[in-house]
Amino acid sequence: IGRGHFADAGASRMAGGGWAGGRCCGSSAEVGCSAAEKPVHVDDFRATVLDQLGCDHEQLTYRFRRRDFRLTDVHGYVVKDLLS
Repeated sequence: IGRGHFADAGASRMAGGGWAGGRCCGSSAEVGCSAAEKPVHVDDFRATVLDQLGCDHEQLTYRFRRRDFRLTDVHGYVVKDLLS
């Protein structure tokens, strides 16, 4: 994924902690350079990880230059397909 190679698609493996074992969520194009079906945004992935850690991602904020920011921005949601 470095230097722009396949920058629009990637893979991740998770185990334990309520993650569904042996399950795929979505698919990539034939060459693998872009998401073809059911893409998961990085903010959605972060929201799902935070949910599994017992945190409410909508309440988790940090202050930067007198403004409150969320790690999952304003559009992250928990991907239930990844959970058992």
